[in-house]
Amino acid sequence: MAEEDDAGIRILQSLRGKICEAKNLGPVSGPNRQRDLCTFCTISLDQEEVFRTKVFDKSVSPFYGEDFYFEIPRPFQCLSFYVYAKSVFQRDLPVGKVSIRKDDLCKYSGKEHWFSLHPVDPNSEVQGKVHLEMRLNEVITENGSVGQHLLVRIIECQGLPLISGQNCDPYATVSLVGPARSDQKKTKVKKKTSNPQFEETFFFEVTRSSSYSKKSHFQVEEEDIEKLEIKVDLWNNENLAQDVFLGETRVPVKILQNDRIHKAWYLLQPKGNGSKSKSDDLGSLRLKLTYIEDTVLPSAYYTPLCNLLLKSPDVKPISASAAHILGDICRERYEAVLPTVRLLLHHNRCVPFVSAVAALELDNTQEANTIFRGNSLATRCIDDMMKIVGKNYLAVTLKPVIDEICESNKTCEIDPVKLKEGDNVEVNKENLQGYVQKVFSSITQSSSSCPPLMCDVFRSLRHLACKRFPADPHVQYSAVSSFVFLRFFAVAVLTPHSFQLRSHHPDPEISRTLTLISKTIQTLGSWGSLSKKLSSFKETYMYDFFKSFQEDKCIEKVKKFLDEISSNVSKESSGLEDAVVLKEGEVQKRAQGRKRLGKKNFKKRWLRVTNRELSYHKHKGKEALCIINVKNIQAVEKLDESAFNRKNMFQVVHSEKPLYVQAGNCVEASEWLEVLGPVSRCNEGRLSTFHPSNYSSGAWQCCKSQSIFAPITTTMTRNLLSLNYTIYVMAVYQGPQREQEDYSKFTIQEPKETFQTLKQLRNIMEELQRQHNIRRDTTAQYGSLDNPIVGKTS
Repeated sequence: MAEEDDAGIRILQSLRGKICEAKNLGPVSGPNRQRDLCTFCTISLDQEEVFRTKVFDKSVSPFYGEDFYFEIPRPFQCLSFYVYAKSVFQRDLPVGKVSIRKDDLCKYSGKEHWFSLHPVDPNSEVQGKVHLEMRLNEVITENGSVGQHLLVRIIECQGLPLISGQNCDPYATVSLVGPARSDQKKTKVKKKTSNPQFEETFFFEVTRSSSYSKKSHFQVEEEDIEKLEIKVDLWNNENLAQDVFLGETRVPVKILQNDRIHKAWYLLQPKGNGSKSKSDDLGSLRLKLTYIEDTVLPSAYYTPLCNLLLKSPDVKPISASAAHILGDICRERYEAVLPTVRLLLHHNRCVPFVSAVAALELDNTQEANTIFRGNSLATRCIDDMMKIVGKNYLAVTLKPVIDEICESNKTCEIDPVKLKEGDNVEVNKENLQGYVQKVFSSITQSSSSCPPLMCDVFRSLRHLACKRFPADPHVQYSAVSSFVFLRFFAVAVLTPHSFQLRSHHPDPEISRTLTLISKTIQTLGSWGSLSKKLSSFKETYMYDFFKSFQEDKCIEKVKKFLDEISSNVSKESSGLEDAVVLKEGEVQKRAQGRKRLGKKNFKKRWLRVTNRELSYHKHKGKEALCIINVKNIQAVEKLDESAFNRKNMFQVVHSEKPLYVQAGNCVEASEWLEVLGPVSRCNEGRLSTFHPSNYSSGAWQCCKSQSIFAPITTTMTRNLLSLNYTIYVMAVYQGPQREQEDYSKFTIQEPKETFQTLKQLRNIMEELQRQHNIRRDTTAQYGSLDNPIVGKTS
């Protein structure tokens, strides 16, 4: 996701990786015993939890194996991984944590590391920064002597943490401390904000002459300025409960010896007297992390690159096009292929490009039975296209049966070597056969739900394959089945969490069941495209299992399905298929139609999105309080924090009043937008602009217009580059990443045309590089908002 500054420059951040395992988890206080330790992990950006694993039962060395990926939609200082012990009767107990400052993430990116767990101390859980100004003035006292007064102005704070999911009520204490003194003052409490504006000034006596006779609560005689410091503590006002520490910073007064005025931003730090427990006693955590942070220029800078890429389908030969060249240069698909496919999809140019690169690959394919089997540019493009376009198709087709498999937890092991004591192989085989039949039927009966764009691609592949191998009657099916079965459905069954069909990686036993089902689906999908019946398998137990399937009927169903999704006839959905839940969870929802703002207007609700409707309920499983047809959604967008003084809010604009929703964290808010966006993107009447704030007190809060029908003020943010931000990190300005000998694998059909494209790419690359260099050279001044000072702690 992108954070955009006033100049239109965006910082785009993403994090992917894996929480692998823990070992030798240390003792946990409370009723839990070490032998009964049930643990789980969480990921937090500063103190905001954004990911949670499943609970792993009774082990001090659990294997979590949880993959994660999310785009980070806001600035942060620290990435933390917490290990908790699950408790039934009280709050979950922290075992330990791994905290990595944002600046240090690059040290660990791309590789696995073991990290020692450190104690979880409330006084060390801090985030945010504070803006201070200090002045040292000389004053003349009543008796004529000269002393020094220190003026401290606390201007503002930014990025203070949420408390129980809500903005805090912060205040600050400002103290002048030294060996023999401690003089403390306090600001006013600011209500419900993570970015309080204090603008309060305090005065402190620093030194005074020995003749000064007025008595004070501390003794000082020409106290050495080297020993004095200003200490600023941030607190959350809890009213009846004990106030919560939010962070501190300390600034030595001697900083004013050379300059009588000092003004800077400081990072808040933990208390220096936190827990001193030995981290070795708490165990360790193995993590794999890949963090990407990139600076994206305003969209206009990428117009030449986008235009050049969009011309690719028309370039003859296709190997001389910019999109094809970048696909050759970049080793990882995330660098070029994925953003290029998104770009082409956005401009309805994907089908002609995919057809052209598929035709080029077929020209180099000598045998029909090896068609589209490699990891080529064509197969990578089609893979990414299916994952983008077919996300809801997968959910409608597979999610209900995948949920049943994961929740019923029937044993399906049929390998004699892996059977456990007491397992009945015949019962297991029957369980597995039942699951396979359900998955197979769901797929072969789903043609009406297949997205039209996927059908267009499959129809093109089928035509090209028949043209290339006219003597083979089965190649028209294998050209399609090699994608839709082998690379789409079978992979989604194998790893449902990677396709958002399940929230977590399945248990080992369920994962084994899904592996067996995936193998079977691959083979059943191949039957319709093979000229010979399958008679042998790698595993004997799989051959015995396949005897239970009626081969002729399966072939007939597969061929019928492949005909339907690749025919020239457009298949319309009957609209009778069951609604499939795409996402659901607890949110805070503002009461619709309320004029007054207030805490009572926000209530917990269970939000639910299906392929048909958006609804909210008082609790999970309860009757819907409101139902909105997804066809009536006109816009789904982020809401400014200032609208309700709350973070992580978004709005659903539909034919009636807008629905204002607060998600649990920043990543979850992005996930709601990712789900609601695609299901409503093609709706009639969809807005191209919107109000980023709410209508209250008789006016729009963003533009102050009093007409409820005022012109909409902001362009939709989910534009092309928001969806495809990695497009600029392609080799356009990074340069090729292949070894020298790899260049022999490049496809160059027309050197002159290819050279012209390369020349254009180079010109664009150099200009983008120049613009990025300009921004890299302007490093933020130390002490500024973008580069705050890391203050000392006690």
